[in-house]
Amino acid sequence: MPASDPGLRSQRADQSLKLHPIDEVSPSVVSCGTCEACCCRLEVILEDDRGIPPTYTALDAWGGLVMRRLEDGWCAALDRKTFRCSIYSRRPQNCRDFALGSHECLEERAQMSNPNNAPGSSDGPL
Repeated sequence: MPASDPGLRSQRADQSLKLHPIDEVSPSVVSCGTCEACCCRLEVILEDDRGIPPTYTALDAWGGLVMRRLEDGWCAALDRKTFRCSIYSRRPQNCRDFALGSHECLEERAQMSNPNNAPGSSDGPL
């Protein structure tokens, strides 16, 4: 079953992801088809609203505007069936700056492969 198959992607949302440590993952193997949406579990601070629908935003503990996360720890804008951003063309600048296959991306993939790191447990904001 290809990595871009929606059925496979929905299975990924329901099971723990089996990723490789950062030193085992080459940026060339990370693509839209192999993306595990690891960054979608980080807190995203909104510096501007860029027309993001209010249903996808929330206030953090300090009163700052952030992307809302659901009870499962993943971003509210993440389509659980396709594992793609439902507001991709209007996504926040911080999400745009988090480049697919970048060191930060690979680092999040490695952290997510650690069974002690549940979605939503990341220390830092995006």
